[in-house]
Amino acid sequence: MTRHSACFRIYAELNDFLPAERRQREFTYAFDGTPAVKDAVEAMGIPHTEVDIILVNGRSVDFSHNLRDGDRVAVYPVFESLDITPLVRLRPEPLRRTAFIADVHLGKLARLLRLAGFDTLYRNDLADAEIVRLSLAEQRIILTRDRGLLKVGAVTHGCFIRSGDPYQQLAQIMQRFDLYGQIRPFHRCLRCNGRVEPVDKAEITPLLPPRTAQAFDEFTRCRDCGRIYWKGSHWEKLRARLAALRSSDR
Repeated sequence: MTRHSACFRIYAELNDFLPAERRQREFTYAFDGTPAVKDAVEAMGIPHTEVDIILVNGRSVDFSHNLRDGDRVAVYPVFESLDITPLVRLRPEPLRRTAFIADVHLGKLARLLRLAGFDTLYRNDLADAEIVRLSLAEQRIILTRDRGLLKVGAVTHGCFIRSGDPYQQLAQIMQRFDLYGQIRPFHRCLRCNGRVEPVDKAEITPLLPPRTAQAFDEFTRCRDCGRIYWKGSHWEKLRARLAALRSSDR
């Protein structure tokens, strides 16, 4: 079988998935037959969920496009906040409802997303197959530090989390999906992801520590698990964190 080659150029943060010698420059990719461009991109280590546009010889193509000898290929990352409708996007339309599912390594990020008001499913016992199933069934964006999970062919919406720091992870999500205008602090339960609603103090006084009942008058409660929240010192610290996140977008 004759060996073929194509010239690739990978753009922006997708270079993070490449070895140093291939970053920010054109390079030659050798192949046999006529593989789908999706297979070539993932063979380089780039999950398909991170890619939004592929141009072959200047023409926008979908993942099933077959590579041919001498092709020139440009690969671009997800553009959630830009109008690129004249080009072929490589996934269904952006989800109308912003909801996430985080893998077992991202518990702290899931808590921060809930704090910011985003519907975020997380359990520390979810296997990869179950994460994919729930993502598709409930139209949730998969958040993971495992690029292999994002290479599963059935996955349509996902994001590879680069940093190990939860606050940097949150900042990446806010920027990637342009969510600054959707932040609604303290509307989700940090423990179970249920919606939090105001509750009359008299209704829950027997459940409160005596000092808390004496010091505070405004409370909220999770509709699902019943956890009670009030504006203690932790509330001010968390509100400051979210305010700093909003200001970073200005």
